[in-house]
Amino acid sequence: MKQAHLPSKISLLVITLFVSLSTAFSKQRPNIIFILVDDMGFSDIGCYGGEVNTPHLDRLAENGLRFTNMYNTSKCFPSRACLLTGVYAQQCGMNRSSKGIKNAITMADLLRAEGYRTLAVGKHHSNNSLHDRGFDRFYGFHYGLGKSCANHFNPGQKRSGEGVPARKKGESRAYCFDDRKMLPYYTPKEKNWYTTDYFTKWAIDFLEEYKNEDKPYFLYVSYTAPHDPLHAWPEDVAKYEGVYDKGYEAIRNARFKRQKELGLFGPEAILTKPSHKPWNSLSAEHKNDQARRMQVYAAMIDRVDQNIGKILAKIKALGEEDNTLIMFASDNGSSAENVDTGMGEVGSLTRWSSLQKEWANVSNTPFRYWKNLSHEGGICTPFIAYWPEVITNKGKINRQPVHFVDIMATVSNITDASYPASFNGEQIIPLQGESLLPALQGKVLPRRDKPIFFEYRSGGAVRDGKWKLVTKSIPRKPKNPLKDKVTWELYDMSADMTETQDLAKENAEVVQHLSQLWQNWYAESYGF
Repeated sequence: MKQAHLPSKISLLVITLFVSLSTAFSKQRPNIIFILVDDMGFSDIGCYGGEVNTPHLDRLAENGLRFTNMYNTSKCFPSRACLLTGVYAQQCGMNRSSKGIKNAITMADLLRAEGYRTLAVGKHHSNNSLHDRGFDRFYGFHYGLGKSCANHFNPGQKRSGEGVPARKKGESRAYCFDDRKMLPYYTPKEKNWYTTDYFTKWAIDFLEEYKNEDKPYFLYVSYTAPHDPLHAWPEDVAKYEGVYDKGYEAIRNARFKRQKELGLFGPEAILTKPSHKPWNSLSAEHKNDQARRMQVYAAMIDRVDQNIGKILAKIKALGEEDNTLIMFASDNGSSAENVDTGMGEVGSLTRWSSLQKEWANVSNTPFRYWKNLSHEGGICTPFIAYWPEVITNKGKINRQPVHFVDIMATVSNITDASYPASFNGEQIIPLQGESLLPALQGKVLPRRDKPIFFEYRSGGAVRDGKWKLVTKSIPRKPKNPLKDKVTWELYDMSADMTETQDLAKENAEVVQHLSQLWQNWYAESYGF
């Protein structure tokens, strides 16, 4: 009788062991957190040369990796589409319009199918809610083209005892609490409301709610700071009193000096010709106005870092820090747009002000130009990756060209997730990026001769190895296919990361080859 029961006992033991191993393996899959900021320049945070106090981001950089050639698309909604889908915005219907992603899945779609809990807070620049794009939970807002941000202190109607919240003409958005939408305005009851603080609170609440789940999570934290309106708490603004009174030149030169000291740029790097006015040419009143704008802008970034510190503390308290991949980036370069409406001091609830061109030039040190263009000032973002269990070459700097489309490929790789050919009855565009896992492991990234492409408004570029072909002269309504006159610039990025020496005339064959690659990609992406 004992022998007769032996096989069943062995089977039970095998089943128990299999379940235990499966559970252990599932726990080894990393949590993934992507933190995105809005309209922040390349040099603003401390570990990229800035004077803004960002100790938590600096710690991630010191114990992780910094990239000097991570690219976005130069504009909010195309960048976010690339990041979430792993395909170019031109391919998923999100480059000229933010009506919604098509022929692509999001990282949340991919990871939820693999058993991940998918969580999002903050901004989604689209007509669709992230709750409808694979996220189990979404607290934040979405909207369409031309409505890129909201009042940071009160996105809704006037509250008792306060002034009228500054807003843009015709502004509206849908604040979402999962499947519940607040339209056309969401007016917070809390008088201490501030976007950065509450997006963080919601993220931490989600982590607490699901802390006992036996499954990994993907958390997307999409801050709106430091996008205008320039709004910050007085105590944060006070930290930067007098810092920017010294003017554009002093701050920009100091940033570039620190960037070289940090090893972000070699001795061959040249600081581009400034596009800001000489500080001493400004009137005292103009100087005060400009210094105040940058002071509030810096305070907004400072506040972001404080809140990132809260998220890091929560992860550590949960015992999940070692096996959590954390990534940080900005959706485009600093913005030169000029917006000024409402009443009161810059930084207050009743005033909507922007950073403007002069400080945007400083913010994007050492590059030229800014948001909306495909030169480095528009598309090159600080990018930090932190993953204690995998990144052993801590504090290193990676100089290989990478793009937001690589993030989905990376996530698919590290989770062993199967990327589908179709989803919900729709054909899905194949992944366009390459996994960054080799870089995280201290290896060379095999791009496999895959160029990186850019196009938004008048800006366009292709990056292929050391070469970058770029223009800011694409016609507003290009013909089919693009045969209009385009003036191309060519740069050897291995020796000239700041795009100061145009080599187009001396390398006509390279220009012809790269421009043809770009035109082929453009025509294919838009279905010409």
